[in-house]
Order: sequence, then structure tokens, then C-alpha cells
Amino acid sequence: MTEEVSELLKKALALPAEARAALAGSLLESLDDTLDPSVEEAWSQEIARRIEELDSGKVKPVPWADARRQIAAILNGR
Repeated sequence: MTEEVSELLKKALALPAEARAALAGSLLESLDDTLDPSVEEAWSQEIARRIEELDSGKVKPVPWADARRQIAAILNGR
């Protein structure tokens, strides 16, 4: 890692969590230079379906703290 990259990383890690997440997403997107239109369309449809399920009340959102506990329990084999 170059000194310049190390300095950028240091600055990035000092950002608030939301800004770090946005930055990470942008960096990951920049690595994906081969977009498959059919995959993009499928994701758009899936996102629309999930939003509709939330809006209609068919599914209920789970608070992140609860979801994290459930995931940890699964990973710990409980």
C-alpha cells in the first residue's frame, strides 16, 4: 500500500459510519465494469417486489439489532 493510499484510508476511516458505507459502495461499484442488463433488470424487479411487500404489510421489517442477534445465533450454531 502506498503512502498516498494509506493516507486516504486513514481519512476514510475517520468519516462517520454512513459516509464510510457510501464510500465503500462507490468504490465497489467502480470495480464492476461489466454490467449485465438482464441482471440489473432482475434486481430492479426484486427490489420493487420487496418494497411492495413492505408497503402492503405482507412482511414486517426487523430492527437491525434483532437481525444481528439472529445472525450471530445462527453463526454460533444455536
